Amino acid sequence: MKGLFLVEPIVALYAFSSFLIYPLVQQYVYRRLWQELTNTTYPVSANASRCAENSSAGSNHSSFHEEVQRQASLFSLYTNLFSAVPSLVVTLMLVAYSDRGGRKITIIMPLIGTLLYTLSFLAVSYFELNIYLIIGSSILSSLFGGLGTFLGGCFAYIADLCEDGSRKTLRMAGVDMMIGLLSGVASISTGYFLKAAGFNWPFLTSALVQCVVLLYAIFILEETVRKAPTDAILLDGSPQRSAVKQLIYGIYHMFAGASHRSRTLLVLLMLIFTSFSFAYVGGLSLMTLYELNQPLCWTEIMIGYGSAVSMSVFLTSFLGVSAFTYCGVPQLVIILMGILSVESGMVLLAFTKTTFMMYIVWVPMFLSIMPFPVIRSMLSKIISKSEQGTLFACLSFLESLTNSISGAVFNSIYAATVAWYPGFVFMLAAVLCAIPLFFLGVVAIIGVNVAEEVSKPEPVYSEEEEEGLSEDHNDRTAILN
Repeated sequence: MKGLFLVEPIVALYAFSSFLIYPLVQQYVYRRLWQELTNTTYPVSANASRCAENSSAGSNHSSFHEEVQRQASLFSLYTNLFSAVPSLVVTLMLVAYSDRGGRKITIIMPLIGTLLYTLSFLAVSYFELNIYLIIGSSILSSLFGGLGTFLGGCFAYIADLCEDGSRKTLRMAGVDMMIGLLSGVASISTGYFLKAAGFNWPFLTSALVQCVVLLYAIFILEETVRKAPTDAILLDGSPQRSAVKQLIYGIYHMFAGASHRSRTLLVLLMLIFTSFSFAYVGGLSLMTLYELNQPLCWTEIMIGYGSAVSMSVFLTSFLGVSAFTYCGVPQLVIILMGILSVESGMVLLAFTKTTFMMYIVWVPMFLSIMPFPVIRSMLSKIISKSEQGTLFACLSFLESLTNSISGAVFNSIYAATVAWYPGFVFMLAAVLCAIPLFFLGVVAIIGVNVAEEVSKPEPVYSEEEEEGLSEDHNDRTAILN
C-alpha cells in the first residue's frame, strides 16, 4: 500500500480523542474529591443555579466548595510537575533525533503514551480505583513523550514538505485550525456523552479512536526522512552519532552556524513564543475550575459548550492568518494583534460573573492563536532543512517546559486566591502579556528581515579559506565527540 504524506488526519483525530476526555479529567477529579471531602454524592443539576441553591444551606457548604476547588487545583499541579521532566527529556531527544531517524517516531511514540494514559484513566473510572493512580499513569505516558513531542514532529514533518514560506505558514496554521475544530466537536460531545453514559464510555471511545490513529501513523503515513544505517558515514565524515551527540551537535550548529542577525532573531522569537505561551496557557488552564466555581456553577453540558466556543478561536485565527498573509500584512503585526487579542480577553475574563459574559469573552480573543504558527514559520525559514528537527525539538522543549511551569504557577496562585478573588489569575495573565510585547518591540527596533537573511547568497571563499573553515569545523566536531 502506497503511503500518504498527510499528517493532518493524525492531528485531527488525535485532537478529537484527546479533547473528548480532557474536559472530563478535571470534572472526574472534582467529583471524586467532592465525595471524599464531603462524604456526600456530587450534586448533579440540570441548571446552573445549583451552587446558589446549595449555598443557602450555610457557610459549611461554602467552605467545602472552596476546599474542593483548592484540592482539585493542587491535584492538577502535582500531575503537571511529576510528568513534566520525563516528557521534556523525551521531547528534546526524539524530535532532534528525527533529523536522522525519521519524523514518524516523534508521532508514533506520543500516540502510544496517550493510549496508555486513556486506558489507565478508564481503569480508574470503571473500577473506582484511587484517583492518585492517575498521576502514576501520567508519569508513565510522559516517558513516551507528550503533546510537545507530537506537535514538534508534526511541524517538522510539514517543514520537510514545504519549501515556500507562505505555504509553510498557512499549512502550520491549518494544523492549529484542525486542533481547534476537532477539539470543539469533541468538547460539545463530551457534555452529552457524560450526562447520558457517565465517564466510562467517553474514555473507551477515545481509546478506540487513538488505536485508529496509531494504525494510520504506523502503516499509512509516509516517512519524509530516509533513515541511514547505524554504521553509515554522514556528510561531514564522522560516524553515525548517537541521539545525545546528535542533539548537542545539532543545537550547537544551529546557533553557531547562523549569522549574528539570525541568532538574535532566533533568541528573540523563542522568547516571544515562550512568554506568550506562559501567559496564554496558564490562564486557560483554570477555565474548567473557574466555570465549576460560584457564581457560574456550570453543568457538564455548559462546560462542553464553553470548551467548544473557546476552540473556535483556532478557526478564526487561521482565517486571520490567511487573510493577513494574502493582504501582505507584516508578520510582526500579525503577532502583535494576536497578543493584544489575548490581553484584552483575559482582562474581560477576570471580571466575568455571568454565563453570557463567559461567551462574550471569546469575542476579543478571536485572533489569539495567530502568533504560534507565524513564529514557528519565521523560525523555520531561517534554519536549514537538515536542522528542522533540532529547531522544533528546542521549540517543543521550551513550549512543554513553559506550559508545565505555567500550569504549576497558575494552579498554585489559584489555590491561594480562589477564596477572595477567583479571577486574579486571569488578570495576572493579562499583565504577563506585556513581556512578549516588549520582546516584539525589540525585534521591530532591530529591524531583522527574515526574507533578507534567508535569500542572502552564500559567501564565496578561496581555496585557502575553505581549507581553514573545514579544519575549524573538524576541530569543533572532535571537541563535541
